[in-house]
Amino acid sequence: MSGDIEDRPQPLIEHLMELRTRLIWSLGAFFVAFIACFAVAKHLFNLLVIPYKWAVLWAGLDVTKSSLIYTAPQEFFFTQIKVAMFGAMVIAFPVIAAQIYKFVAPGLYKNERAAFLPFLIASPLLFLLGGALVYFFFTPMVMWFFLAMEQGGGEGQVAIQLLPKVSEYLSLIMSLVFAFGLVFQLPVITTLLARVGFVTSQGLAEKRKYAIVIAFVVAAVLTPPDPISQIGLALPAILLYEISIYTARLVERQRAADALKSEAAESQEGSSGEVGPAKG
Repeated sequence: MSGDIEDRPQPLIEHLMELRTRLIWSLGAFFVAFIACFAVAKHLFNLLVIPYKWAVLWAGLDVTKSSLIYTAPQEFFFTQIKVAMFGAMVIAFPVIAAQIYKFVAPGLYKNERAAFLPFLIASPLLFLLGGALVYFFFTPMVMWFFLAMEQGGGEGQVAIQLLPKVSEYLSLIMSLVFAFGLVFQLPVITTLLARVGFVTSQGLAEKRKYAIVIAFVVAAVLTPPDPISQIGLALPAILLYEISIYTARLVERQRAADALKSEAAESQEGSSGEVGPAKG
């Protein structure tokens, strides 16, 4: 069994040197991506503003008059830095994930590496799926909710108009993207826990009512204090929990099938190793 491990046991200093190498590659990828994103930070921010324009159209307002403001001289500059860091994390994530895998893989058996790779691929895809849901649906919905509170000027009324700050809008969409991206990791996490035996599909199903309450609590913490974004995060979280129960059940079925194959192989080896009666 030990022959399945890729590398020989290494002393602590070699592990630290390997960790340093992986960190250098990860930080280098992030730095290069940050420089590239900062060079086009305004264009990236314009892409992030598109959901706000959709919300303006949904609210029946003039999209040509929609605008964002900044009230401090340095505000938009630091906003561009945040945009560049956000884009750098997205772009550099595959490199960072690959470096984590290269650091961990030598200590895994071949079957463990084969089991780990699908999760390494599924995790960023699920994060992007959560981010896409935020970009194309929930951000326009949330901004439409806030824009609907505007009040037109008239007799006995004062005009109240939403003028979002660039930093606050960026914080809103980034918090929503990270919140949905993290919640969409739930099937990956529970499937990994099921593979190592920490959770079972039956245990997850029995704790469903607690998971629903926790989903709404987490949504209230991670999202802005409006009901649309909170419900919009809690409902996908509950759906993903049900998917996690199904994936845990698949893992258990696979484990049972592997156990039957192993028993069959052992019994076959035992029968083939029996020695017949000796001849006189």
